Amino acid sequence: MIIDCHGHYTTTPPQHQAFRDAQLARLADASLPALAPVAISDDAIRESVENNQLKLLRERGGDLMLFSPKASGMEHHVPDPETARVWARVSNDLIHRVVGLFPQHFAGVCQLPQTPGGTLDDATAELRRCVESLGFVGCNLNPDPSGGHWTSPPLTDAYWFPLYEAMVELDVPAMIHVSTSCNPNFHTLGAHYLNADTSVFMQLLQGDLFGRFPTLRFVIPHGGGAVPYHWGRYRGLAVRMGRPDPSEHVMKNVFFDTCVYHQPGIDLLHRVVGADNILFASEMLGAVRGVAPETGIAWDDTKQYVDRAYLTDEQRHKVFEANTRRVYPRLHALLTSQGR
Repeated sequence: MIIDCHGHYTTTPPQHQAFRDAQLARLADASLPALAPVAISDDAIRESVENNQLKLLRERGGDLMLFSPKASGMEHHVPDPETARVWARVSNDLIHRVVGLFPQHFAGVCQLPQTPGGTLDDATAELRRCVESLGFVGCNLNPDPSGGHWTSPPLTDAYWFPLYEAMVELDVPAMIHVSTSCNPNFHTLGAHYLNADTSVFMQLLQGDLFGRFPTLRFVIPHGGGAVPYHWGRYRGLAVRMGRPDPSEHVMKNVFFDTCVYHQPGIDLLHRVVGADNILFASEMLGAVRGVAPETGIAWDDTKQYVDRAYLTDEQRHKVFEANTRRVYPRLHALLTSQGR
């Protein structure tokens, strides 16, 4: 079985974005009429998925994708908590409908209603709703709700602990995923995302989060940002700071995905990180679209890169399936209940 752990609903029917636009307009002008519930038909959802993510998943040999709201559309920099609550609920409910229409091919991962400097009460409540009532198997966690200005404390700070306690209780992991950049210094897709992946790894190296939460699990996407390429730097910094080696201190709880869009990058990821800590993913129809001219391979057709990575059958099984079932035990339980 091939499980893609990183998919976003980037092809939502236009009514969904229209609701968001109206929501932000009313936030700016309270005299505008109250928002009506968004009306999207099952047929519109089917068309938006069947012609996009599902079509490519089948063509590329995948079986199931963990599906979450569009990352850049989470827009956690909007400071109003009620707006964040409603937007997360509407977005997650739409994911739930996709899963209901295509239960063999998608499993839900939720957006959290975060705001810069806000409490995590709403995020914890929405996580519980999505996991306990909607059957979601994980969440996306934004370490920088400010959108590129980094006003939040590091993920090792006690500020985040209420959410971690819920994650541990529910036995769900978080994918570390920022949203859009509001800082012109940082391009959203080419800088901000990778900055966050790299910065969070360093935060975890500096702290002792997993001593307090030994079963907490994070997936750092986009191949771990700069971490695999600079693994020696992080090991050396750990020694310099008197910290344990990252392989013991961090990597029992942290996993990287394969959203790396060229063969040398995938090869490096596997040589440095190793198959036990890599989860297959493509983020298809996400940041990088189109075809590499020198190979004719779609940039985000990461299965072809993994297939060429000289892995053993056991290693390939771990990357394509076993690791994701281990990191997402609710997904494993769901698949087992389906006889898969």
